[in-house]
Amino acid sequence: MRHPCDSLAGKGDRKEMKQVTVIGSSGEISPEVRGMAQDLGRRIAERGALLVCGGRDGVMEAVCQGAKETGGLTLGILPGSGDDANKFVDIKVVTEMSDGRNVINVKSGETVIVVAGAAGTLSEVGFALKAKKRVVALKPSGGVAEMLAGTSLGGQRVESADSVEEAIQKAFE
Repeated sequence: MRHPCDSLAGKGDRKEMKQVTVIGSSGEISPEVRGMAQDLGRRIAERGALLVCGGRDGVMEAVCQGAKETGGLTLGILPGSGDDANKFVDIKVVTEMSDGRNVINVKSGETVIVVAGAAGTLSEVGFALKAKKRVVALKPSGGVAEMLAGTSLGGQRVESADSVEEAIQKAFE
């Protein structure tokens, strides 16, 4: 397995590493959602991409854990001082901006994948669509992802994915 940082190595030639943002529920999540998020993290890492997320608990922790299990690199855009980062975050971006950091989170990825989610996730989807980011909602995860999968807002479409594999395929097209 190639480490994601390998794509940055070379004799002065810097290759771009794809950045994928995963957004979703914080706090307690169901075992099914945890499993989907971990699988998503593994598959992002297998593709050699940088995983960007909010860096806290819930979906964010599960997706980071999956990425780390596969040797991936994780970046957390944190709402507080950095003490709130989960143990699987490699790079902490401390914003002390509370929910204001949601804009930075979604703008940092080329694609945004939605897993479950509630009001904070809904705001991130809005910011991602406004920034004309590709947004893929993992519909079986429930929450905001299920609610918005396949809808259009302001002329921008939230793509629906019925599986982790389909979400990855759409994210890397």
